[in-house]
Amino acid sequence: MAITEEEAVAVAAPKKKRSLLVIGLVVALLAVSGACAYLFVSHGQHKSATAATGKDAGDAQPAKVQPEYFLPLDPAFVVNFRDDDAMRYLQVGVTLMSHDQAALDTVKGVDPVVRNALVMLFSRQSYSILSDPIGKQKLQADALEAVRKIVAARTGKPGIDALYFTSFVMQ
Repeated sequence: MAITEEEAVAVAAPKKKRSLLVIGLVVALLAVSGACAYLFVSHGQHKSATAATGKDAGDAQPAKVQPEYFLPLDPAFVVNFRDDDAMRYLQVGVTLMSHDQAALDTVKGVDPVVRNALVMLFSRQSYSILSDPIGKQKLQADALEAVRKIVAARTGKPGIDALYFTSFVMQ
């Protein structure tokens, strides 16, 4: 009794459908288990966040983001300072940042005072200190403090949140 080609196709078709069904079930099972794992992990993180803060994440108010205002102090500062061997030059571009536009308006109004304080600060620097990134960061912090003192003397609050060196060239 020989099996004809039509009978072989008829027998193979249900097997092919069955194998596709098994593959589909395996894929569906993996998808469901992945979704369950995700929900379990995210629910556990929600519980730990709630326990840590004492508040439900849904109850949290979004932090009010204040806009940042920038004021470039143009032109760039150019000062000379002495090194052990030679006269050196420093060119520094400075931009101030505040969340309070009134503070920047105060700086604009007393620009000569601010520029004088920064020129005096920059010209007191040493080449060896400014060659180091830590020295530049200290100069940046000192410059910010100098500007804050000037603004605070006029407004009663520091007002300036950051001072950025937008260019820094030593020669």
